[in-house]
Amino acid sequence: MSASPVIVLRPEPGGSATVAAARAMGLEAHHCPLFEITPLAWSAPPTDAFDTLVLTSANAVRHAGADLASYVALPVQAVGDATAEAARGAGFDVAGIHAGAQALFDSLGEARTRYVLWLCGEDRTAIEPGALNITALPVYAARPIDPPTTFAALVSTPAIALVHSVRAGLRLAALIDTRAPVAIAAISDSAAEACGTGWARIAVAGEPTGEAVLELARRMCQTTDSKHPAGQ
Repeated sequence: MSASPVIVLRPEPGGSATVAAARAMGLEAHHCPLFEITPLAWSAPPTDAFDTLVLTSANAVRHAGADLASYVALPVQAVGDATAEAARGAGFDVAGIHAGAQALFDSLGEARTRYVLWLCGEDRTAIEPGALNITALPVYAARPIDPPTTFAALVSTPAIALVHSVRAGLRLAALIDTRAPVAIAAISDSAAEACGTGWARIAVAGEPTGEAVLELARRMCQTTDSKHPAGQ
């Protein structure tokens, strides 16, 4: 096991999946969610008003409710394999999988798509729409929760916190005053910036994916272990 534990801040069900993947890589992983996902009430606009359905999180599939089925005839553009898998499980045809939201919307502009329905979270990534006509409908929200009792002890000693969003970075920064023991493995530059300063180290994954964040954490653990060999 690594000398530096990895702290997974994601809410369920992604949090448990990330912990399992981290442990499969030989990392010591602890789940300390800072949010919980809850559905929002929304009104479904007419299907024929759109060319494409965009899903940037599997949470949209999980929490949109019965009205989601109204759009099953639309091709889906998804961010990440997990979102694509959730969409297929709900009966959708996934036409494309992208590494991030902006890359997704850029590709739609190049394909001359015009009218896009984006089922998203209450707090979503800011994007440049270009020539696209985007209807963004929040169908779920991430609500702050108190971290588990193990959190305080974990962040008081050398550890690596996985930051998968700007919102998580801001929340983590608000919770921790003494940051020097903790290193940050962030999914993007904006997520890293949200964490602020004073951390042991901040590194950004090569791609905006959960897999890339875990690989970054693995490398960071190896660097830490090489500085503190077993028995010293």
